[in-house]
Amino acid sequence: MKPALRVGIFVAAILSALSSFGGARHFTFLYEANTSASGSLELENWVTWRHATGPGRFDQVEFRHELEYGVTDKLQASIYLADWFYKSDPEQSGSTYSDTAVELIYNFTNPVVDPVGLSIYGELRVGDRLIELESKLISQKNFGPLILAYNATLESVWEGSDLAEREGEFIQALGASYEISPRVSAGIELLHEFVFPEWRDTEKIRNFFVGPNVSYRRGNWFVTITALAQATDTQDEPDFQLRTIFGMGF
Repeated sequence: MKPALRVGIFVAAILSALSSFGGARHFTFLYEANTSASGSLELENWVTWRHATGPGRFDQVEFRHELEYGVTDKLQASIYLADWFYKSDPEQSGSTYSDTAVELIYNFTNPVVDPVGLSIYGELRVGDRLIELESKLISQKNFGPLILAYNATLESVWEGSDLAEREGEFIQALGASYEISPRVSAGIELLHEFVFPEWRDTEKIRNFFVGPNVSYRRGNWFVTITALAQATDTQDEPDFQLRTIFGMGF
């Protein structure tokens, strides 16, 4: 076999492997700047367990089922078919439909070849007596096997029987993930939340969560898990969160 042909086959194999991992997530509480390839379709299933102790103790398991489509190489669209959760506390327990959502992500720059990868994100959630708008600035930089990501998120929520209850939230999220092997990555995620009931800051609600993550990729599927512990002492907020995202490309 000619050397040039061998090189061509080797490069094609590498590109094929990379493309099979293209939609894999390294984080679960952060988004990465890259978007799906044009024409690609992916199904992602999210499961998040939130646990709180003390007087307001509860356990809540949330489920999201996302269909993600690459409209172009720069634009990605998603629909969350039905978000729902199961909650158990000392007074009651049961399952509840939360909302259905649509999401768009537009990528400006690449985290590998450009100084920094940048994308913008928008999501609309509509549910039973609920409307939520979420916007996000996503930045990322890859240094070989090391991925650094930062998200700045602004959320606006209207809920209640006449949507009169309002709340705003600003979230900063920072993550690092190191590729131990082509299939396995591990790292850390940090969340810093500023909560504004009725869009006022009189209560000075600040939440901080930190914890490790691990991601495994194989063929056209991946699974990523993050465990976060609350470093502050905010009542009615989870003391522990565990999120798993399982994705499969088609």
